[in-house]
Amino acid sequence: MRLPPAILANAEEVLREILRFSAPADTTLSRYFKDHPRLGGRERGAIAECIYNVLRNKSFYTDFSEAGGGATMRRLTLLGMSDAVGVESLGGLTEEEVAWVERIMQIDRKLMHKSSRSNMPKWLFDKLVEQMGEEETLLLADGMNKPAPLDLRVNALKDNREDVAAKLLEAPIRSTPTPFAPLGLRVLQKPALQNLPLFKQGHIEVQDEGSQILSAIVGAKRGEMVVDFCAGAGGKTLALGATMRNTGRLYAFDVSEKRLSKLKPRLARSGLSNVHPVLIAHERDAKIKRLAGKIDRVLVDAPCSGLGTLRRNPDVKWRQQPGAIAELQQKQAAILDGAARLLKGGGRLVYATCSFLDDENDFIAQQFIETHPDFELVPMSKVLAEQKIALEMGDYLKLLPHKHETDGFFAAVFERKPMAKKAAKEEAQDSDE
Repeated sequence: MRLPPAILANAEEVLREILRFSAPADTTLSRYFKDHPRLGGRERGAIAECIYNVLRNKSFYTDFSEAGGGATMRRLTLLGMSDAVGVESLGGLTEEEVAWVERIMQIDRKLMHKSSRSNMPKWLFDKLVEQMGEEETLLLADGMNKPAPLDLRVNALKDNREDVAAKLLEAPIRSTPTPFAPLGLRVLQKPALQNLPLFKQGHIEVQDEGSQILSAIVGAKRGEMVVDFCAGAGGKTLALGATMRNTGRLYAFDVSEKRLSKLKPRLARSGLSNVHPVLIAHERDAKIKRLAGKIDRVLVDAPCSGLGTLRRNPDVKWRQQPGAIAELQQKQAAILDGAARLLKGGGRLVYATCSFLDDENDFIAQQFIETHPDFELVPMSKVLAEQKIALEMGDYLKLLPHKHETDGFFAAVFERKPMAKKAAKEEAQDSDE
């Protein structure tokens, strides 16, 4: 059954607004659908897929939409929608439009100029080529330009992976175990999970396998004091709490009350009672100082460019500006320094980003070691072995979609050297002031 001709007009209208890049694409889409309640589920799905196709393939689509007759925005929308549902599913097209779309779809993109083929802004393509070489950059671009699969984390407090997979199959939802994360399941379609009893009762949470691995390398144990320093909506917080078997104390810090409020319903579903959400003003907040020198493990999932999430948020590469990276570096270093004060001797600090840029990753990690002689780097190969995760890494965790089928993640683990009595006393005094 063909989609009504009006669907292209709807998609064009929302695409025009999204391409201003004044807000995240998913926010704009949600608002548009709320304002247009008469759009059915099939129409909404087609519009959303069209938008994300355009954002992923913007360079390629724009090159051809700007050539020839007709309005550029309609042609751009037409390519995105045809890629989403097939040109034969669209009503109201002229014969010329159908022929034009079919010609474009037959183009071998490998014959295009490499920066256009990557569908990245030039500054990002050039930076990545300098960092990892042209061939690897194109492989990364291809990986980032594919939609992400749907990964779930099984809540070990309530269930196990095998039983959850069997219950999903009854829905019927097919899944496969994630290759690295021990509690992960990869769903082979995009079902409406929020209506499933498994979801409502907190047996599963949506969490990318890369994020699950990140939670695992913190190595949180029963009875410890642990801090998720930039908790956000709490995906990693929930994973840490389950790893701790609902014992000890787990603090979820964040500067955004709105983000922390999203954690509350998830906490209620999870069955966790050891999590303490704490709103902080900044990385030097008095609430943090009171815990200085007392914490066993700290996870800093730092604010970053978000470029590692391009499979889910392709608009980020167009909204992000090169000048913002330097500002982010200052914030990342400051947050890491503030978080480091929490650790007791022998405690571990995990610095992480969802980015693949060395500027936000290796550079910050190396700078931290140089300016904090009381910490030493723990090689990621050792950390992964401790957690029995079969990934080959060197000093750092570097997850990439074209290699690991995860979002792009970086992590470095630091361990605080045993503190001398004098240093511990000074730390305690600082926290009291």
